[in-house]
Amino acid sequence: MTLALQAMVDLIPTAPFLFDATLHKPDHFPTPDNAWQPGVRWLTMRWRGERLGLKIEDRGTVDEPRLALGVYGSRLLDAGFVDGLAAELTYRYNLDLDLGTFYARLDTHPALGPVIARWRGMRPYNPGSLYEYLIIAIALQNCTVRRSVSMMRALFERYGTLLRFDGQALYCFWEPAELAEVSEEELRGLKVGYRAKSIVRITGAFVRGEIDEPALRGQTRDEQRRTLLGLYGIGPASVGYLLSDVFRHRDELESIPPWEQKIYSKLFFDVDPEQPVPVEELMAYFNREFAGYRGLAVHYFWEDLFWRRLHEPVEWLEKLIRL
Repeated sequence: MTLALQAMVDLIPTAPFLFDATLHKPDHFPTPDNAWQPGVRWLTMRWRGERLGLKIEDRGTVDEPRLALGVYGSRLLDAGFVDGLAAELTYRYNLDLDLGTFYARLDTHPALGPVIARWRGMRPYNPGSLYEYLIIAIALQNCTVRRSVSMMRALFERYGTLLRFDGQALYCFWEPAELAEVSEEELRGLKVGYRAKSIVRITGAFVRGEIDEPALRGQTRDEQRRTLLGLYGIGPASVGYLLSDVFRHRDELESIPPWEQKIYSKLFFDVDPEQPVPVEELMAYFNREFAGYRGLAVHYFWEDLFWRRLHEPVEWLEKLIRL
């Protein structure tokens, strides 16, 4: 589909706001539904039945932030649609996040303080829906980053829609209903392995209305955790990411999977990743040093590491990523 510019909207985040470190996460494995260059982010989105192309540009400063949002579609979009889209992006991208209490509490921390100084205004963000995040989480399970990239590309090429806008050609996610009749056998043909069953079952839960993302947003973290853990093939590590990224719980850090255990051991204790610090010791450190903001604090360290990797090799990390 070729899309045309249908609306331009100004979005005003809370200050401070650091555009590139928020809208581009070098630790995210690449998927063919987005593109980035300094000061500009392109991505696709399914919203209220429409396939959209979005162009987000940095038009402000860290202390006086302003984003220019270009909305590309196949038809004219009314004001109510655009206003709803802007509100959804404000939620997903944490544009209304107050970082003041986090900084007041931890910007003098001996390890975290210098990281905050380098990335002042950075915040987590989640560009996709809950369903889309779950599909990506499934693709990340128990495999190398290279294989996750391959699986997501195969899924996009089979079930996504290629959108052309503003000089970009990016795939757009499918709606759950569009996968309702797809069998496990067909998915296995795309070399997703055992994950085919998880994709089919989770897609079915959304099609049947068993999962309602807007309703979940209004529930407590414990209620959200119970619902998410009830999904087939979704374990504690994936739920932790969902609670932090999709549902914006800044202290969420209850599980450390083995891959992250290795990275945290090197990052926080400078030990050989292949001889990692016990999870209990890592958790005790995070609980003691960053209580109330454990997830957000670790996000700052994590992004600092991967931005460094973007500009220079980090040998020990390359062995773990295997992209």
